[in-house]
Amino acid sequence: MSSMLCHTPGAKMLSLSIFFWGTVIVAIISFWWQSDKVKILALAFVDQHCKKQQLQLLDQTMVLKGVWPVRDELEILKLRRRYHFEFSSTGEIRYQGIIVLHGHTLKNLELEPYVIPTQEDSLH
Repeated sequence: MSSMLCHTPGAKMLSLSIFFWGTVIVAIISFWWQSDKVKILALAFVDQHCKKQQLQLLDQTMVLKGVWPVRDELEILKLRRRYHFEFSSTGEIRYQGIIVLHGHTLKNLELEPYVIPTQEDSLH
């Protein structure tokens, strides 16, 4: 009797449905995991840039503002991710920054104009 159930059209549809939804779930988990890795990479780029400029990255957080498919110079399809973050030059005022990555490649890092602290400001 069990062999008859495996050969019925309904059983095949059920198997395809399970396969389809299993694939969708794996794809979503894979995308989330890969996105988390890219966000950590973007945070490292921003942190390194802020340290070079003697700025403070605030809250150690970044907010994803967009994901788009793009083609690189070799016509390979990659995801373009844009993140916003906040930084400070004095520790008092928050400024906005944007970082854009294509896949794992840094494409753009912009900082809002900020006040450069004087020597006297850093002594207080």
